[in-house]
Amino acid sequence: MHSQSLTKKTLRLALLAVVVLAIAAGCSNPETSNTKTSSAAPSTSTKPPLKPAALERYAGYQSELYGDLANWVCHPGKEDICDGDLDTTVIQADGSTRVEPWAANPDAPIDCFYVYPTISRDPSTTSDLSASDQEEGYAALNQAARLGQECRVFAPVYRQRTLAGLVSNISGTAAAVEDPQRGYNDVLDAWKQYMATDNQGRGVVLLGHSQGTFVLIDLMKAEIDPNQDVRDRLVAAYLAGGSLSVPTGADVGGDFANIPLCRKPEQNACAVSWATFRSTAPPVAGSYFGAVRNIPPAQSATATTPMSAACNNPAALAGGPPPLDSYFQAATGSSILSGDASGASSAGSDATRWVNPPTEPVTTPFVSTPGLVTGECVQRDGFNYLEATINADPTTPRIDDIGGDLTPEWGLHLQDVNLVMGDIVRLVGKQAKAYEAAQ
Repeated sequence: MHSQSLTKKTLRLALLAVVVLAIAAGCSNPETSNTKTSSAAPSTSTKPPLKPAALERYAGYQSELYGDLANWVCHPGKEDICDGDLDTTVIQADGSTRVEPWAANPDAPIDCFYVYPTISRDPSTTSDLSASDQEEGYAALNQAARLGQECRVFAPVYRQRTLAGLVSNISGTAAAVEDPQRGYNDVLDAWKQYMATDNQGRGVVLLGHSQGTFVLIDLMKAEIDPNQDVRDRLVAAYLAGGSLSVPTGADVGGDFANIPLCRKPEQNACAVSWATFRSTAPPVAGSYFGAVRNIPPAQSATATTPMSAACNNPAALAGGPPPLDSYFQAATGSSILSGDASGASSAGSDATRWVNPPTEPVTTPFVSTPGLVTGECVQRDGFNYLEATINADPTTPRIDDIGGDLTPEWGLHLQDVNLVMGDIVRLVGKQAKAYEAAQ
């Protein structure tokens, strides 16, 4: 966390620009799009018939872009970064370690549709469709791939506002965007392609972060919330690092008229939403998350209803301050912007910082730190957010802090998903079972 209070807007913007430019230096842009061999078993007469392959509203839809697997960061039909190494070293407070292996479930009964955050380092304000394992892929590896043990993962490439575009937008120097809806239109196109050709009656989880969350909120408002047939396919939506609006004190209304916040692990067709700040650094005036940015066009009955940003903790939907089941990159201090998808090979140089004095070297690409962070949704000073408390204990050999801070306005935005990744996986598993049981 920064030790000095940044009071001048220009200084904050300069710091953010420096961070972005430093991250961008020296990065490469490899691409992969090898076709997978299908592992699906042939259907037998003992299996119940599937629902219609596509809902009528999507039947026959064919995307020129997303019919091509090259335009998916992750797709069950090809080998990609979501098939990568997610093994994790579990580090206890006493310094003892064990390796937690990971494997995808080839028989996962549901799907996950993921939209990544602002991550492109393209120099233009809008990205192209060429995804990088150090950018779009790295975000997917951290935020979506682990869900492969519960679902098939679909993640489209989309022409998002880039990091350069974000900086210029915040600084007020943004040039006119030729098509401000391009990113949303890409994701909408990918969604329709998925529903027409890949869904095949399966339940689906939506997951987004930051820009990806705002795109998904718009997608849900147009395609899912008003349509019962599509809502019937929704297992749950995870909308991290954004601002989903709800009437203050209520679970439904605001952005969505029909999709409530999830309050029970077995609940379906509901949403989970949060933005994270440290307990020692709560939101400041002008913070980008934890408050409603734009009150949505409301019906007359709710036009004057106060709105709040939704917060329901994936680790405790009904409330409370439980330990968070976090999965961090093994390279200490890394975040989704670190952009090193090489995993274990990059972790060794500073992975021993997790324990001092070091015990055994960390050779996995990820670590978990049981009990290090607890989290609770709180309302304070007009903000509603996930408050992360770092449970430092200098008497134990394990590390006493995490990285991921930018400026006070951003909070722990870069760690929104990593902090609760294990909780999301566990919750999706419970929701998937409930969904399947109800069919």
